[in-house]
Amino acid sequence: MERESEHITAMLLRLQDGDRAVVDALLPLVYGHLKSLAHRQLRGERAGHTLNTTALVHEAYLKMVDQKRVSWQNRAHFLALASQAMRRILIDYARGRLAEKRGGGEPVVTLSEEIHGGVSRAEELIDLDEALIALAALDERQSRIVELQFFGGLTQEEIGEVMKVSVATVGREWRMARAWLSRRLKGDG
Repeated sequence: MERESEHITAMLLRLQDGDRAVVDALLPLVYGHLKSLAHRQLRGERAGHTLNTTALVHEAYLKMVDQKRVSWQNRAHFLALASQAMRRILIDYARGRLAEKRGGGEPVVTLSEEIHGGVSRAEELIDLDEALIALAALDERQSRIVELQFFGGLTQEEIGEVMKVSVATVGREWRMARAWLSRRLKGDG
């Protein structure tokens, strides 16, 4: 794992230096990690969701490697940015889906929405995104930790590495952020 991480970091640095030939060589090295991230983010989506794991991985990867002003640090940093890209893609997709749903006259209600009181996964995702934006206004670090752990699936050790803070700090901030988000999403402030 350490050797693979070093190899990925070296390739990211080559990409950062403008070596576009590395794009095709990098994908097989990070594909499994990206697929795990995408699977985690799509878990709980409704059956028949048109954005599948593979599509999410490919769309996020293309966004990642097309960035011109990123200073790649290491594998964990790459995965952190990938989780951000996937989050943005899913939020955009959810907003588009809700816009279609609202614009079509009769509301479309799925069985899972009936069970959950009319709240769709798309609405939950948008609510979480809005709550994370509000949390970022109060505490940027806590918001970032939630994003990296919840959306990115990074371990607390990896988050500490990316954010250059101790694992104890990550754990403490994660607990405080979860409590704040829980209250916010329940409507308690």
